[in-house]
Amino acid sequence: MIAPKAEPPVCRIIDYGKFRYEQLRKEKEAKKKQKTIEIKEIRLSPNIDLNDIKTKANMARKFIEKGDKVKVSLRFRGREMSHMQDSKHVLDDFAELLVDIANVDKAPKVEGRNMVMFLVQKK
Repeated sequence: MIAPKAEPPVCRIIDYGKFRYEQLRKEKEAKKKQKTIEIKEIRLSPNIDLNDIKTKANMARKFIEKGDKVKVSLRFRGREMSHMQDSKHVLDDFAELLVDIANVDKAPKVEGRNMVMFLVQKK
């Protein structure tokens, strides 16, 4: 239908196979232009040393400069589970090292045995 509200409605007869082909081509063309954001994960432990945090931060810096989103997860095992809130400073220190190029997208949140935080590139 070209004009369904007209009196009488106006219709056009078309080749349906050709119509579907054109639709698929337009969808494919639109997909080429869209940008996909990949999520890269960096795992830390609660008793990590400062130099190790700096090394991981440099890796995250490379990912963020590429345009990827970075998921920083702090993994707890065994007795570390009882001191989860005391280890939040590790994620805060990590975010502090990348404050010049990244923003915290999602604040640190406990998900099972992990504490997770997302970083994205500043605009």
